[in-house]
Parts: sequence; C-alpha cells; structure tokens
Amino acid sequence: MVSTSVPLTSRPLNVWLCLGVPAVTAIILVLLELTSLDMDLAKLFYDPAAGGFIGRHSYFLETILHDRAKQVVIAFSVLAILGFVCSFFIARLKPFKRELGCLVLSLGLATSFVTPMKAVTAVQCPWSLEQFGGHETYSELLSPRPPTEKPGRCWPGGHAATGFTLFALFFVLRDRRPRLARAAFVFAFALGSVFSIGRMMQGAHFFSHNVWTAVFCWLICLGAYYWILYRPASKFEAVTKAHPVSA
Repeated sequence: MVSTSVPLTSRPLNVWLCLGVPAVTAIILVLLELTSLDMDLAKLFYDPAAGGFIGRHSYFLETILHDRAKQVVIAFSVLAILGFVCSFFIARLKPFKRELGCLVLSLGLATSFVTPMKAVTAVQCPWSLEQFGGHETYSELLSPRPPTEKPGRCWPGGHAATGFTLFALFFVLRDRRPRLARAAFVFAFALGSVFSIGRMMQGAHFFSHNVWTAVFCWLICLGAYYWILYRPASKFEAVTKAHPVSA
C-alpha cells in the first residue's frame, strides 16, 4: 500500500518562472554595473560626521542581527542534519528521508559557495573604499582589480546567504504542504532582505552583492530540489506502467 502522506508526483514546476526570473535579475545586475546605484545607496548609510557608516558599531546589527541570527540558522542546519541521520533509523522519520536530505544538501551548498567566490572575485567592501574613509579603490564586479595588499572578500554577501539559504524550505515543502511552502518562501526572502539591509547599513556590502546572493541561493535550492525531490507526472506514469502500484 502506498502511503497517502507521500506525494506520488510533484506539483507542476514552471521552469520559465523559476529560471527566467533569476536570469533576468542577473542581467539587470550586470547592467547596473554601468550605473552608480550601488554607490548611491551606500551613501545613504554613510555619515562622515559620525565617523563612518551609521550601523558600523551598532550592537543590534552586529551582535543580534549578525552573530546571534547566524547562530540560530546554524543550529537549524545542525537539527536538519540530525533529522536526516535519524531518518535512517527512526520509522516515523523514514517517509521524510528524501526531504531531509534535500534540505541538508541545499543548506550546505547555499552557504558554502560564498567563501570560495569571495576569494576568487576579491571585491572590496564599501567600508574599505576611499569614498567611505578607507584606502582601497572601487572597481566594478567585471572590471580588473586595482593592485592592493589586501584583496577584498565582499562578493557575494555572506550574511545574506544565511537568510536566503532558507529558500530550501520552500522547495522541501512545496509538494507536501503548498501553503506552508509559500509562507516559507516569504520568510526566507524577508529574512535574507533584513540581513542584507543590516549589512548595507554597516558598510559591509553593496546592494548588488546581496541580490546576487539571493539569485545563487535560489538556483542552488532549485537544483537540489529538481535532482532529489522533483517527480514529474510523465515520469511517474512511465514507472507505474512498467511496475503497477497496488492500492
């Protein structure tokens, strides 16, 4: 007998929407490099009279919204890993093994890609630039980096990934609990946005750094879902014709 709690097929996946929106966003971000939008937005949070960015030494932004919030998401990730391991041994969790595996993979990939990309791109943080009291020279994402003894480590946004990585919850829940999945999407997007704005107020990232992070996290979570959980109806029908499932 097939458990009714486990969806036999996935809800239709609009590939054009799931891939088209990130693609258009990426194109817009590349074109924004031709404008001063990043710099203009950063200036909104910069006050020379106050000695720098308005949130640079904020206890709430640094300790609560950055350090503590990151620890909460790390704790959630650890619980996800424990749940996945336990799903191999605990009968009640076995039906959720694939979902838990997808969640763990998504969380891991959507956070681990940031550090290597920071090292490769060597983009400077706003607080390090001459325009904001630092000593480094600004350069666009696709431009050569000016010579420096301290390469930047600010693209893409790391803390934004802490929030946007929870897009994984949307995909894990979309077939079992569609309404809850939509709520999870809103939560992940809102949390990532709040983290992004907080770091912008501190001078740690430009606006585009965080939007790029959202695009990458979405694509990573989408890829993990498609690989592990997605069960298109056509594929299921082909399997059932070859191996009929008893009711």
